Amino acid sequence: MIQKKDKKDLPSLAYETGYSYEQTYRGCAQCALAAIMDVIGEANDDVFRSATSFAGGTAVTSRGTCGAMNAGIMIISSKYGRERINFEDKEKIRKKCHRLCRKLMEKFKKKYGSIICGDIQTVLMGRSFDLLNENDYEEFDRSGAHDNHCPSVVGNAAKWTLEILIEEEDKE
Repeated sequence: MIQKKDKKDLPSLAYETGYSYEQTYRGCAQCALAAIMDVIGEANDDVFRSATSFAGGTAVTSRGTCGAMNAGIMIISSKYGRERINFEDKEKIRKKCHRLCRKLMEKFKKKYGSIICGDIQTVLMGRSFDLLNENDYEEFDRSGAHDNHCPSVVGNAAKWTLEILIEEEDKE
């Protein structure tokens, strides 16, 4: 449960925190996770650590889904996903979780035209990058990736995730 009294300010706080974390620390999935966790006052280092290689479109390939979006899905799933003790999930808890995660995916598609990291890079910087390739990584940085492009994506992922959580919590 989100504990803050004035929940309407939390999405913008999540945006600002995620933006700052991505500029400072890099690693979109972990930066989005940390921002959301910090804003809602819940921390789980195992979940944080598990997001390490979601960065840059999964293992910095740019070919997978956006790591910041994956972080939002991880947060939503940690709140609304099925538990191991209820693996069978006769109540179909998964369906609610899928519906909420799809909302996040739709926000990404609406804003960036895709949920794929390389596609988002192309929209923002004119091309995609192989971030394990030293030359590509240098060009990625020169393109302003960590100045404003990726920080804004991380900020949006954190903001949109909080909006979805707050909206769903208000329904309950």
